[in-house]
Amino acid sequence: MSASFPNKVSIFEVGARDGLQNEKPVTTADKITLIEDLATAGVKRIEAASFVSPKWVPQMADSADVLKGITRQSGITYSALTPNLKGLELALDAGCDEVAIFGAASESFSQRNINCSIEESIARFKPVMQLAQANNIRVRGYVSCVLGCPYEGQIAVSEVARVSELLYKMGCYEISLGDTIGVGTALNARRMVEAVATVVPVSQLALHFHDTYGQALANILACLETGVSVIDSSVAGLGGCPYAKGASGNLATEDLVYMLHGLGIETGIDLNQLAMAGNKISQALGRSSGAKVAQAISV
Repeated sequence: MSASFPNKVSIFEVGARDGLQNEKPVTTADKITLIEDLATAGVKRIEAASFVSPKWVPQMADSADVLKGITRQSGITYSALTPNLKGLELALDAGCDEVAIFGAASESFSQRNINCSIEESIARFKPVMQLAQANNIRVRGYVSCVLGCPYEGQIAVSEVARVSELLYKMGCYEISLGDTIGVGTALNARRMVEAVATVVPVSQLALHFHDTYGQALANILACLETGVSVIDSSVAGLGGCPYAKGASGNLATEDLVYMLHGLGIETGIDLNQLAMAGNKISQALGRSSGAKVAQAISV
């Protein structure tokens, strides 16, 4: 007999970082407005910045200004992606509440994305982890390509579990499992989560499923019964613009919230306010929201 759905799901909003870094640039003020609007809508965990080289990701060059410029609400976690020690130092100076590091379940993806092996990438994060712990900053771990790789195709669930366990044992409080190219389907998504849950407590797992093939909601629904209760998503489907170069197909937070509320699962998020936040940043980008729910309720 399958487990029941969780009573509550914590949504980790990635639109202001993972989303906007794959869109055309918007102003610092637009980013600050988005983050504040998300907080007003009831989103409690917001990935607000990325301290990577501006040469590689120019859209995130103003991350320090964004973090320093937002009017913070109590009870909300504002996080940043920090791939190295310099990034972490900048994030700490900007006042982030937690940071994230990232590995890959695919050797080829690791080599092409960050120019080193999986083992080398993990080793590089040790000083980052030490400095974060010294500053009482929690570290989240991303694992890319958990359901497929653009270079290797299918990835063994044993490898996903191995990399997840490495990050968890290093000290990451939560492991976000990313279907980077969005090729997963419900059955293999659930099997992957079940495999990882044998080495990392399911209470410490999150899902980060892209919607490239339109399967993200189906995959999440299939995995909810495993006990996982944290899901990453991007307001207005930011980063998933179908005609944008390198589109990742991010799942729209509005569509996720609508499904969860329909299942009787609490999120603490006001769907109408969320859709308004997504519509506003979409206008700044000069296009309509990529969220189907926002399109339906905003007519």
